[in-house]
Amino acid sequence: MKKLLKFNLCAALLAGLLCAPVFAQESPSTHLDERGKEIIHHRVNDQGHASVGYAPTVGSTSALASRSQLTYHKGPVFSTPSVYIIWYGSWTQTNGTDTAAGQQIIRDFFSAIGGSPYFMLNSHYVGSSNAISGNVTWTGKEANAAYSLGTVLSDANIQTVVANAISAGTLPADSNGLYFVLTSSDVNESSGFCTQYCGWHTHGTIGGQNLRYAFIGNAARCLSSCAAQTISPNANPGVDGMVSVLAHELEEATTDADGTAWYARSGYENGDDCAWTFGTTYAVANGSYANMKLGTRDFLIQRNVDFRSTGGQYCDLAHK
Repeated sequence: MKKLLKFNLCAALLAGLLCAPVFAQESPSTHLDERGKEIIHHRVNDQGHASVGYAPTVGSTSALASRSQLTYHKGPVFSTPSVYIIWYGSWTQTNGTDTAAGQQIIRDFFSAIGGSPYFMLNSHYVGSSNAISGNVTWTGKEANAAYSLGTVLSDANIQTVVANAISAGTLPADSNGLYFVLTSSDVNESSGFCTQYCGWHTHGTIGGQNLRYAFIGNAARCLSSCAAQTISPNANPGVDGMVSVLAHELEEATTDADGTAWYARSGYENGDDCAWTFGTTYAVANGSYANMKLGTRDFLIQRNVDFRSTGGQYCDLAHK
């Protein structure tokens, strides 16, 4: 989302939910960090809860209203983004969430998302200076930042984490790269993780280059805010919740790399228009829900905007 000028939070909680913020403009997920850089957020679960056996809301299949329809603003897009991971915190804990098995779920997602019917939705966006292929390159390159900046991170710290991985030579400085900083469940992002957003993407100058990166927090820290269910297809609700946010940020960064390409008059990017809606779901063996299979795994992933071949823009899981 784009161009939020300020937040005005309600002073109290009502029925366990944050009251709706008042915005200077109509974009509930964007703010400027302490360096004045625009941060484009994925808002928290507006359903406000997650429970065992909870069937995710299907959401409307009607055409998006005119103010929510995406238009192209001449900015850069990724043809085929190259993905890098920076693991922050401890991903070898035995709490059932921050584990090597959880890391593998995320690797498997990145290995399978490119060219899938879901991600190919992005290839139907026309008018960009370079065509969006609908593919993703999983580089297999990762860095481990441990707790190098502590357990409470600021927006600026996220860029520093990326810069440190590049300056150390662990990851390359790739102008076609998208760097994901993924935190373990004991790490907080102080500008509003779990209360205002579940993840975000932006860009910044690192080593003299304009590089794109994203923050995704572990949803196990706040399943009611950053996940759709408390049991999940891959038996790791925190990481499965992260995957849905990863998909959201990946598709938004691909189509709106610097916040100047594809977005609507409302300020929404493609993932924002369809956030926390899932289309047709099916139950898996453990009683949780999924809506797509990528590789060998089932996932529950939020929908994206489809430019329908028959006209109009809709929230979908594949092109129609």
